[in-house]
Amino acid sequence: MASSNFVDYVKIFGRSGNGGSGSSHFRREKFIEFGGPDGGDGGKGGSIILRGNSQYWTLIHLKYQRHIFAENGEPGRGARSTGKNGKDVIIDVPLGTVARNAETGEVVGEVTQDDEELVLLPGGRGGLGNWHFRTATNQAPRYSQPGEECREGWFILELKILADVGLVGFPNAGKSTLLAAVSAAKPKIANYAFTTLEPNLGIVEYRDHKSFVMADIPGIIEGAHEGKGLGIRFLRHIERNSILLFMIPADTDNIHEEYQILLNELQQYNPELMDKQRLLAITKCDLLDEELQEALAQELPEGIPSIFISSVSGCHLTQLKDMIWEALQKENR
Repeated sequence: MASSNFVDYVKIFGRSGNGGSGSSHFRREKFIEFGGPDGGDGGKGGSIILRGNSQYWTLIHLKYQRHIFAENGEPGRGARSTGKNGKDVIIDVPLGTVARNAETGEVVGEVTQDDEELVLLPGGRGGLGNWHFRTATNQAPRYSQPGEECREGWFILELKILADVGLVGFPNAGKSTLLAAVSAAKPKIANYAFTTLEPNLGIVEYRDHKSFVMADIPGIIEGAHEGKGLGIRFLRHIERNSILLFMIPADTDNIHEEYQILLNELQQYNPELMDKQRLLAITKCDLLDEELQEALAQELPEGIPSIFISSVSGCHLTQLKDMIWEALQKENR
């Protein structure tokens, strides 16, 4: 099986640059008997910086470049000349990237805006030259300050997809079919569980040239928070979605029970997900007649906006877009 181009988890090693040492130089010129200290400061070491780039959607460019080193600062020179600063290493990452310390698991920071920068490892500061240490009682200091040492460490970069709407459901619930029907995305669609093994994004066009981003997330099964199925590997992509659209097929045995299982999995993974707006779409309604739809409508969970849709026939897809757009406007207020 060919490896996927979608990479949302990488482990990298980084080392910033050492600061340049200060100079212990003395001024030596013709006809100047006691020139005094004129040692310059050392240059600053290069830093390792993460920068958000909206044109990136995966971390695959870091999969084979796991060791990143910044330049050292150059030492100071005479005539109070400061050494050259080490060049910073800027790593472009997709929006929604979270950086963690690999040893402690502590979150260093996250990048969510285009051109937003996060300093992963600051470079060492340059040392002071002997010119800074002259005093009335010590007019010829023969010492200077060494540069600050570099910092290094292992980091884990995780990508959490930024989308307006996240599709949540069991495998084979019709999530990929809906994304293909309302956007130009072309996810793999087949009649078996776990067809989708990686998240897919699509831009859904709305009225008056407006649009929103929809994310198709691999199916969740009961016990996913314990590692069953694809486990929690893709559950983190739901965290950044403004709205969660639960999708349950019309031919399921118990819609209410399936909805509660999905809700419980999200709550077990991250209780904060319960604060997000939720919508419910009953898919494959082309298999039902009006009487069956009315009967199923009585069994739907209370307190959540719901709609019957069919991605194949296009039934009620426009109304679904209206429902999503209204929820997004409410979220942005």
